[in-house]
Amino acid sequence: MDIHPKHLPADERRAVTVEAVVALASSGIPSEITTAAIAKHMNLTQGALFRHFPTKDAIWQAVMEWVADRLLAQIDQAAQGIKSPLAAMRAMFMSHVEFMAEHPGVPRMMFGELQRAKFTPAKRVAQSLIQRYAERVQARVEQGKATGEISLEVDTQAAATLFIGTIQGLVIHSLLSGDIQRIRTDAPGVFAIYQRGVRSKQ
Repeated sequence: MDIHPKHLPADERRAVTVEAVVALASSGIPSEITTAAIAKHMNLTQGALFRHFPTKDAIWQAVMEWVADRLLAQIDQAAQGIKSPLAAMRAMFMSHVEFMAEHPGVPRMMFGELQRAKFTPAKRVAQSLIQRYAERVQARVEQGKATGEISLEVDTQAAATLFIGTIQGLVIHSLLSGDIQRIRTDAPGVFAIYQRGVRSKQ
């Protein structure tokens, strides 16, 4: 039997709140999501919501932390045990795409936070996520250079920036088309072009 959010332990209540925000963001504009809407979605009062999150910014920070933890864990797991650096990068790329397709509210929130002029805790988490992600890609690029898979002429930092930016471009294109799921169809061909750009010609 399902447990009503009112009766959940504190940690589970916070997790359910994060999931509620992600769900709301998938069908609306994240910046317009109010604490009243979150509470209504969870069948709670705003007072009950604020017992676990003192401010709306605290809720958004928790959501960004949820995104960072799960996305990085997913791409790490996808690449685990793959010896070929380029194959590992492809696995990371496709895993990231799958994450966005499964959670369409996430890219909306990410773009929204990064565009905010105010430096919020959630924006800091989002920026940290991009940095940590880039470091993972850079490590694979360097491995690829060492094994001869990736051209020594490739700028490692630029390759990481392009890798992440390519996924962001796919997401924007899919959102503009009104069908986030098309990202799954478009991703393999797009990565193939990226791979040809960095692969060693030898």
